[in-house]
Amino acid sequence: MFLALSRKSGPPLDSSSRELSAPRANELLSKRWLIFVRRFVVKFILLTRTDASLLPALLFGFILIFAAANAPVVAAQKVQLSVDGSKAGAKINRNIFGQFAEHLGHGVYDGIWVGPDSTIPNTRGIRNDVVAALREIKVPNVRWPGGCFADEYHWRSSIGPQRMVTLNPNWGGVVEANAFGTHEFMDFLDQIDAEAYISINVGSGTPREAAEWLEYMTTAQPTTLAKERAANRHPLPYKVGFLGIGNESWDCGGNMTPDYYLSQLKIYSRFVRNFHPEQQGKQQMLKIAVGPGGGEPRWTEWTEAIMKAYQNHQWSWDINGLSMHSYTVGHWPPSFASVGFGETEYAQILKYTLDMEDLVSKHSAIMDKYDPQKKVALVVDEWGAWYAPLLGTNPSFLVQQNSLRDAILAALNLNIFARHADRVRMANIAQMVNVLQAMIMTDKDKMVLTPTYHVYKMYVPFQDAIFLPVAFDAGTYTHEDITVPRVDAIAAKDTVGKLWLEITNIDPEQPAEIEISLADITAKSVAGQTLTAPKVDSVNTFDAPNTVVPKPVSAKVEGGKLSVKVAPKSVTVISVEQ
Repeated sequence: MFLALSRKSGPPLDSSSRELSAPRANELLSKRWLIFVRRFVVKFILLTRTDASLLPALLFGFILIFAAANAPVVAAQKVQLSVDGSKAGAKINRNIFGQFAEHLGHGVYDGIWVGPDSTIPNTRGIRNDVVAALREIKVPNVRWPGGCFADEYHWRSSIGPQRMVTLNPNWGGVVEANAFGTHEFMDFLDQIDAEAYISINVGSGTPREAAEWLEYMTTAQPTTLAKERAANRHPLPYKVGFLGIGNESWDCGGNMTPDYYLSQLKIYSRFVRNFHPEQQGKQQMLKIAVGPGGGEPRWTEWTEAIMKAYQNHQWSWDINGLSMHSYTVGHWPPSFASVGFGETEYAQILKYTLDMEDLVSKHSAIMDKYDPQKKVALVVDEWGAWYAPLLGTNPSFLVQQNSLRDAILAALNLNIFARHADRVRMANIAQMVNVLQAMIMTDKDKMVLTPTYHVYKMYVPFQDAIFLPVAFDAGTYTHEDITVPRVDAIAAKDTVGKLWLEITNIDPEQPAEIEISLADITAKSVAGQTLTAPKVDSVNTFDAPNTVVPKPVSAKVEGGKLSVKVAPKSVTVISVEQ
């Protein structure tokens, strides 16, 4: 649109100068308006005998009014959703909200463990503030001790009063004090009410070492190892819910071929047993094999090899899950900034993270071929954003900020896992505290909850809820040459029959008017929360911890339809009482 301005005198204008662009015209009009305001305020002061010292304040007030009146109003995108309560899907296993704690940087030491003599409030050396925060998000399981660290970890180094001091060659070659070992980890799990996901050392360990570790932890019989555990102040056996048989055995876990790893998998699966008396029936420990690390032929061939062997497996070995690792990184080495980025980087990262859908579908299809009954779960036990390390930090410690973008990234991935709940029954974000896409960041006695943490808290009602299919036209959000769906959504019914809806608006500028048809659902009342912030790279800091926090959002039900307006760049969760 162009605005023509006339001249009363002066030299003739050429055709290009007779028409001004809208921004230039608005600029001129704005200047004229400000001149008018100034003259008006001066006359106002003279007529009303107002103190002239108030002139700057009056001018500023009028300018604010003008700015508000002329601020661009972005129309909301209308989105129609429909939820059918009669078409129940799979259960969204609570274990997809699992966590990961590796001996890496400040993930364990300073993040979880400060020692019993610390001035930081703790229970037997474990930070009270971190425990309280993790209990709020109902952490179902924690994977430990790694990661690449696991395949060089020897459990005896970290039990008893005299601990071996070793090195951590994978993450900076720093000294590993082994102050946080089996007993400390299991105590931590007891404090946060989570299950143990133990990753055993297949790379540099032996089947006997792993077998003895499990006996030490789980047997109630008076064996030498059980007596040693009792001497270390825990006479009762520990429960171990999940056993990871190696970590990235195709890379840092030993550079193994699929065939060689299979030979090790069968041995470890056979001899590494859980002896806990309460885990011999339906509550048995689940064994998870190393799976793919991407979608290229190398990885699909790995999945084919493991699942083909599983199809023909005999009674003497078994697996219950196949792990998959996939980070939102763009390219290696990680170079995207975790803070101080603009819309281009925002859009690029979210486009990369949505590749998780194709990755899960690709490997699920291979698994379906050999396991149509879906007995083996796809376990995405390393995922999340991996950015360039923050300036001024040790690059090996993988320290990065956690922004609103990461909250949206987390929601998109959790929704993908929920849509594949029949096959994806466990996932572990990397990592829990101070490392990569963390829930929590600490600095000495200070702690801050990240935007990703708040997403996990908002998603608590989806743990073990029944997935309900949602039909909708997502629309598109386009920035430069990047196009992604504008809106994402899932629905589920919890164990007491309440309906829960999650809506993610990726568009950083445009709100969305969501109208939801509720087939076979009678809504009595609705409530909701939304997570957003002024900028896509807004973060919570120790000095400003509440920049990105959930706030109430209003929704209404009328004529069998629910309507809610969701903000740009937001994650929204709605509950519907029936």
